[in-house]
Amino acid sequence: MAVADNDASHGGQAAPDLLIAGAGVAGLWLAVKAARAGLSVMLVERGNPGGGASGGFLGALMPHSPERWNGKKDFQFRALIDLEDEIRQLESETGEYCAYRRVGRILPLTTERSRITATDRITEARANWGERFGYEVHHTPARGDWPNILRAPQGIVHETLSARVSPPGLLAALLSRLAAMPKLDLRLGIAVVDVDPKGKVARFSDGSTSGYGHMAFANGVDAFPQIARLSGLPLHAMGGGVKGQAALLDARVPPDLPLVYDDGVYVIAHENGHVAVGSTSENTFDDPTGTDDKLDDILKHARKLCPLIKDAPVIRRWAGVRPRAIGRDPMLGSIPGVPGVLAMAGGFKISFGIAHRMADCLVAEITGEAGPETPQSFSVAYHLARAVKSQTLQ
Repeated sequence: MAVADNDASHGGQAAPDLLIAGAGVAGLWLAVKAARAGLSVMLVERGNPGGGASGGFLGALMPHSPERWNGKKDFQFRALIDLEDEIRQLESETGEYCAYRRVGRILPLTTERSRITATDRITEARANWGERFGYEVHHTPARGDWPNILRAPQGIVHETLSARVSPPGLLAALLSRLAAMPKLDLRLGIAVVDVDPKGKVARFSDGSTSGYGHMAFANGVDAFPQIARLSGLPLHAMGGGVKGQAALLDARVPPDLPLVYDDGVYVIAHENGHVAVGSTSENTFDDPTGTDDKLDDILKHARKLCPLIKDAPVIRRWAGVRPRAIGRDPMLGSIPGVPGVLAMAGGFKISFGIAHRMADCLVAEITGEAGPETPQSFSVAYHLARAVKSQTLQ
């Protein structure tokens, strides 16, 4: 296993094998996987762990549609399969509870065209998902209030691959695991503000510095301007943020109900009778963490979609900004022309389902050992090409 080739230290402390910026779900998984591989890790976070886009409560783990199969869809599919065992291992190691459950998903069909499209996908799902997971089209829901039969005039899709997890529970388990790892240095309240890739030195917001063997940007929307600067592009070139709003309801429903997804609206039954509802996708916004009438509209849609929650009180409202890279897919791997600096950003809506597998890719790249294959559309080079083309067209 290859480890850091940089012995420089700052402030009397040896340089870590891996310096990670960001302690959301991406950075935490990367830290756990790197520490398990024997690497020394420094993890820095400008706020609280999971305080950004990872701090919500939806926890939907849904696959891409099964047709037109490609590397991206295969990567996500394998990640969704692996996650069940990954979470089981975390819970065993920490005693934490992540509230993971493979409940499947229902998609109401509102038009004849949507029913034809869904029916055509049955064969593709069988070919690409295998026999373990079903993808079926039914005339009516199993129960008329989840979802409302009137909202599904052409029937429903019922697939059994989707799952859900408690984001707070998973974050707590990852943090608990890190706390037991001796080669982990967690620093809160500071951010990486500058990187010298030639000297392999990072400078922090408090004025301190650290050397590193490898450095990874896993800090959500904050990663994009830093990657752009290192690549010689305008700070906005590599991606930006999309605001999402969600609500948590005390609905007192069974926790094994399938996810319901309709026209951008998620309804997700969790433990303790809670139901999460979301989410908006706002490209322009003034207040990144404030909720407003856009969430009220989502709630109205959800209550009509699932009558079981029509009178359930809202116990929490949440908003945050999710990272979306210029190429729309996640951004993963080495930054071209910047030795030793890596990216793990831009997961947008699918981060909780794939972050563990993305971490495996980066750890394999650092250690030189075998790991999952990174889809071409995830590579930083792919995103850079999109960014350069976008700048040329402006």
